[in-house]
Amino acid sequence: MSVDIGTSASAVKSPSAGAGTGAAAGRRGIGVVPAPVLMLIGMVSTQLGAAFAKQLFGTVGPATVTLMRLGFSALVLLLWWRPSVRIDRRTAGAVAALGVAVAGMNICFYLAMARMPVGVALTVGMAGPLAVAGLSSRRAGDRLWIVLAAFGIALLGWQGGAAGLTGLLIAIACAVFWGSYVPLSARVGAVLPGGGLALAMAFGTLCSLPAGLAEGAQALARPEVLAFGFGVAMLSSLVPYTCEMETLRRVSTLVFGVLLSLEPAIGALVALVVLRETLSPAQVAGLIAVVAASIGVIRGSRKALAPDPAPTPSPTLTEGTQKS
Repeated sequence: MSVDIGTSASAVKSPSAGAGTGAAAGRRGIGVVPAPVLMLIGMVSTQLGAAFAKQLFGTVGPATVTLMRLGFSALVLLLWWRPSVRIDRRTAGAVAALGVAVAGMNICFYLAMARMPVGVALTVGMAGPLAVAGLSSRRAGDRLWIVLAAFGIALLGWQGGAAGLTGLLIAIACAVFWGSYVPLSARVGAVLPGGGLALAMAFGTLCSLPAGLAEGAQALARPEVLAFGFGVAMLSSLVPYTCEMETLRRVSTLVFGVLLSLEPAIGALVALVVLRETLSPAQVAGLIAVVAASIGVIRGSRKALAPDPAPTPSPTLTEGTQKS
């Protein structure tokens, strides 16, 4: 899941000076790669990170994996952006709220992923930003896309029994956190481009620290576990974040959103190859329904904003990613 780590379009297009020469050098290195290929690399990297994280569940639990992912990602982003901690109280509150959303959607995603296929957990989680986009639109047609997405989620999540219901409820909680992440990331990104995400990740790490240590403090003392956790963090955060940041510099938010909507299908394919997870025909139909609804909402929202010469954009799927 680009589940979880990402940035708003405004933040991407207005990098802070703190990014320095490191970000510019990185852009030169990937500047020759076509934007759609970059986006594909980022999404595959995110889903590889999710698949490898699930393999860690035999050694450490979801809370500890969340702690490692957020902790290592925060460390890299803080070194990358070098944000100032001198911020006003209102901005600090927004950063803290974003940190809670990041921590909540990550741990819920991993908890759901432990109970259902990766592609299913990811698709249900994406319902959060999809609902934010659809409900913020004034177009009646977008409400129909939400109905289609709800039908798809019902097909995806129902596996029967208490275990299937528990996983579905946790995935819906992930969707709620992911949905709140979208407007929060846009708000923080407008004030602290790049650096705000780094600070939010650091706060999210603090939020996940008690549960992560209680679940796997002894495992965190093992170098191989930390190395695996670092790899998961880089695959799930740094690589897709860099690819998405560069992609948004070159393509419209509409194109970016449509590409991002394909991530559940990519997640299902990666899980099939890496984890040998298969989906039932009903679940495949549900996944297709959610992807179609995502594309429909994005296109509809874009058309609704087009006639207005100075629109006030509503949060959409394209304003925040990965991310889980």
